[in-house]
Amino acid sequence: MVKQSDIKFDVAIIGSGPAGLSAAGRAAELGMSHVLLEKTDHLSDTIFCYQKGKHIMATPDALVLRSEFEFEAGSREDILDRWNSKAESINVSLNAEVIEIKGKKENFIIKTKAGDTIEARHVILGIGTQGNPNTMRCPGGDKAHIQYSLDDPDAYFDEDIIVIGAGDAGIENALGLIRRPELENRVIIMNRRAEFSRAKDANVKALMSAAADGRMTIMTESETQEVYDKQADVSTKDGIRTVAADRIIARLGSAPPRKFIESCGVEFASTDRLAYPTLSPKFETSVPGLYVIGALAGYPLIKHCMNQGYDVIENINGNTDLKPADEPLLIHLFRALPNPEAVSEWLEFLRTKIKIFNGLTPLQMREFMLDSKVHVFDPKKMVFRRNDVGDSLFCIAEGAVAVRIDPNDLSKTITIPEGEIFGEAGLISGRRRNASIFAETRSILVEVPRNAARKLLATVPAVQASVDRTATERLLLAILGQGLQKEDLSEIMETATLETIQANEYLIEEDAEDADVFIIRVGSMVVEKEVAGNNVFLAYVPAGAYVGEMAMLEDGRRTASVKAAVKSEVIRLKGEAFKTLLAAKPKLRASVIEKFADRRALNSYIEANKDSFGGVADMFTARANFLMKQGLGEATDALLIDEKLCIGCDNCEVACAESHDGISRLNREAGTTFDHLHVPTSCRHCEHPHCMSDCPPNAIRRAPDGEVFIDDSCIGCGNCERYCPYGVIQMARPAPSKPSLFSWIAMGAGPGPGQPPKAWIKKKAKGKAPSGPKQAVKCDMCKGITGGAACVRACPTGAAIRVSPEEFLDASRSKVR
Repeated sequence: MVKQSDIKFDVAIIGSGPAGLSAAGRAAELGMSHVLLEKTDHLSDTIFCYQKGKHIMATPDALVLRSEFEFEAGSREDILDRWNSKAESINVSLNAEVIEIKGKKENFIIKTKAGDTIEARHVILGIGTQGNPNTMRCPGGDKAHIQYSLDDPDAYFDEDIIVIGAGDAGIENALGLIRRPELENRVIIMNRRAEFSRAKDANVKALMSAAADGRMTIMTESETQEVYDKQADVSTKDGIRTVAADRIIARLGSAPPRKFIESCGVEFASTDRLAYPTLSPKFETSVPGLYVIGALAGYPLIKHCMNQGYDVIENINGNTDLKPADEPLLIHLFRALPNPEAVSEWLEFLRTKIKIFNGLTPLQMREFMLDSKVHVFDPKKMVFRRNDVGDSLFCIAEGAVAVRIDPNDLSKTITIPEGEIFGEAGLISGRRRNASIFAETRSILVEVPRNAARKLLATVPAVQASVDRTATERLLLAILGQGLQKEDLSEIMETATLETIQANEYLIEEDAEDADVFIIRVGSMVVEKEVAGNNVFLAYVPAGAYVGEMAMLEDGRRTASVKAAVKSEVIRLKGEAFKTLLAAKPKLRASVIEKFADRRALNSYIEANKDSFGGVADMFTARANFLMKQGLGEATDALLIDEKLCIGCDNCEVACAESHDGISRLNREAGTTFDHLHVPTSCRHCEHPHCMSDCPPNAIRRAPDGEVFIDDSCIGCGNCERYCPYGVIQMARPAPSKPSLFSWIAMGAGPGPGQPPKAWIKKKAKGKAPSGPKQAVKCDMCKGITGGAACVRACPTGAAIRVSPEEFLDASRSKVR
């Protein structure tokens, strides 16, 4: 490596990660005087700190690499060896931690911790964010057995280890810890979301395979609540769970070292802690001559970072016409637009016009748009129809679209203007489109596929906040109704906050003095009232309803408690703001009072009869609590069997198999029973299905009537089976064809009605391995079959019923009164 000279360098590069090394390599090739300053005693601390033996991917595949440093997929050690060898041609100064940068273009003064001073005409910051990790903020988050990186996974033996974080780093750490079975580590990986939207597909598939083999446990929709010396309390959708933890590896991402960067005079895109510096398309900051590249610019992929290092040196050297390596890909993306070659102009147009993109940097826009599509719609052209299958998000860059809210009256439409989004309901729930939408004027729309949208929401907080606000506003309009417009909600929206409530956690406590109103966005709630020292079940409240209006209307204490049946999301609205809205909208107030009157009547009845309320009410409460534990709190349709009426004929299973190509989706005997009420193993058709959370081909859909079903595009990966908490999905091959029913009756040919026994299938196959790939199968409520659910139709005694939980619980509650 070349020694540093006492000269003013053309360029000083700070940080020897992939971006910095690539910049230094290009500067050396062009003969520019340069110095690469690295604070550690080794090059590329980014790669150096990866776990030993880590396989590094060279994605995206379609992107051309520009760099004097070679890079292709391989092990951490191989890549470092090649880069260290190539670094002999560049001027590197190790153990040179920069503590201050002053000046501007042509006259920068850089000071190091060791006391050295370097002068440079240009400065490139490639320091990344790795040295500023996000830390755990729960009680016990400072325990000694918590670490934020993993060097050598083989150094740990016979430990209970929790890996927190579902990005590539967390997944690779978890997989590394189980790579050698003889080490006998027991690993849990936790993800606070249902899907792994921030990780590469190959990593997610490897993770799912490990879980399927029983080598690792995956906990989704989970967060650490408190850490102790040998265990941790974890909140899950079913409540708090205590997990053994000899070690916790928290891969929670990182944030830009903002204090240091701002001390250099650099401005940021926003005040958000995770915001990135404001950069020009040439990577220049608000300080002339000071550039930012790599992860600090918002580009975490190695190939992107290396291209940036190359491009910024070319720009400094005078090649200002050089286009980014992804330019041809974006030109192809914009081919439907006028002058598609004007990539930078179109990117800025989309970024500024579409509200949810406002917080993205131009460089983030380039990466994000490669996963999206751009459409131009003429007036009156349909974007999508009601009941279409689709879960992508649409953004309006120019023009406006009309939402046809009444399929029977084409004149009833609502306009969504320029800058807004639509399709978020399908994105969040996976349901089919709930309305037809067409272009009102000539419109430019950006379509963001589900996976890309979820990645965007997970990595850019400003986008998540914007989508949440839009979804909240539209949910309020839908729930409250009464002709309310967006403008009517402006005041109440300023008070709206989104909160997560864990299973069995109380949202409202009886006799409390607060008066806020809550909209249930995800999950469900149960209402209870204390009578004679016992909590009596009053009502089940599903997503799409509101609670808390009684205390708000009467300015009194809470008359009942409300707790989450499953992990839920609620929108909190301040009581005073809600009251102001009711005062301005008499029709809305009347509808709320009507609902309030029914609840008040129930409370009055209970108070008047509390002395004789015991037996029946206690039994109903116990029954309701039992059903909540069986998952009916998040169900939209469930199969229940009355054991008093059931005669065990199994007609329900036989009918199910006959309706579904010989494979029954129902196990009558399995499941649990309370009193005479049996919940068999059959799909609940959850409001927010767990099985949908990570289906690679998006084969799991929801039909217009609410049925959750699996279509023929299933690839048999088994993700849905692993995600379902109720064990109602099975992986099965198509059953062999059976002789006709007449042949069975007349000649005894074949196994008869129902699912064929394994012995018959084996005999039919004549010793050969079963043919055809396995696919996921589950109850689809006999979608498309005349007459409805076969299991219910085939029950001779009426023991089997399919109901929504609110229908069943309300009917049962009426017997109490």
